[in-house]
Amino acid sequence: MTYSIVTGAPGWLGTRIVHSLVHGVADCPALGPTARTTRCLVLPDADASELEALGAEIVRGDVTDPATLAKLFDGADGATVFHSAGVVHPTKGMRQFRDVNATGTRNMLEAAKTARIRRFIHVSSNSPLGTNPSKEHVFDESAPYHPYMRYGKTKMLGEQAVRAVSEFEWVIIRPPWFYGPGQPPRQSVFFSMVRDGKAPIVGSGDNRRSMAYVDNICQGLVLCDRVAGAAGNIYWIADRTPYTMNDIVGTIEKVLETDFQIACKHKRMKLPGIASSVAYGVDGFLQSIGVYAQKIHVLSEMNKTIACTIEKAERELGYDPKVALEEGMRRSLAWVLERGPLPAS
Repeated sequence: MTYSIVTGAPGWLGTRIVHSLVHGVADCPALGPTARTTRCLVLPDADASELEALGAEIVRGDVTDPATLAKLFDGADGATVFHSAGVVHPTKGMRQFRDVNATGTRNMLEAAKTARIRRFIHVSSNSPLGTNPSKEHVFDESAPYHPYMRYGKTKMLGEQAVRAVSEFEWVIIRPPWFYGPGQPPRQSVFFSMVRDGKAPIVGSGDNRRSMAYVDNICQGLVLCDRVAGAAGNIYWIADRTPYTMNDIVGTIEKVLETDFQIACKHKRMKLPGIASSVAYGVDGFLQSIGVYAQKIHVLSEMNKTIACTIEKAERELGYDPKVALEEGMRRSLAWVLERGPLPAS
């Protein structure tokens, strides 16, 4: 039996990866279901019912505990690993960044060496590269490391550990801010803020953000598994073009009103660009003393451009993102509203 091993499920992206492996990638008929058995590493207290309904094997464990990984890799000769486990906003203190993003990745790599897997596909982030030097600039795969805060540093350490491996094939993808069905509550609150005229625009709002619809990311991941030449490469995986913050908020307003008849106030919570600069300084200080303040961290990025080009993935993988911002937000909102009204902003 050959396996696809997935970490990060039942988290948002991890679960979507399992869907893509079991049912094929949405909107991509050529990327149909895999013949391999899907096995997921699931935290001991996490609800695995959706994964079990998809037919996945469940192994209870934690990337931070090497002793629990032996069962995950049992009989995994020739497997492909999709390593999406990571901490973006820690809930157990600043040390959680390093424990999961850096040490956890190294633990997975060591266990994979013993198991003689075929390929390790690592989900990284834009954060190891930091922010673009200008609004017009885009990152490509040759951009040097310049990590943004502690998250960026620990994701960089994870990437470096993967790149040092010679025992099996590896591929790294760098998705930016992603969105789509299955999103966490914080993203649903953002929809409510747009509805209520509270969406923050820091500075002019012309700073650009690359974003990635979740199924576009899954397409990229499956291609990284199936394209032989992907081995040993890094790819930016995102929607085709970056969007300005003004475009992002305006598109959500349009979809709310046109598709779901939800009236919007058409206002913005406008802040001067210096607000993000001040937040950046405060965030850096707080993180230096071991404190993470999510709202301050998010504000620190709001006036910055974080944009990439996907040309290498298009050229080498045949990557062809099917869902752009408006359709992606339409599907995201439909998923949220099927589960109840938008939350309070």
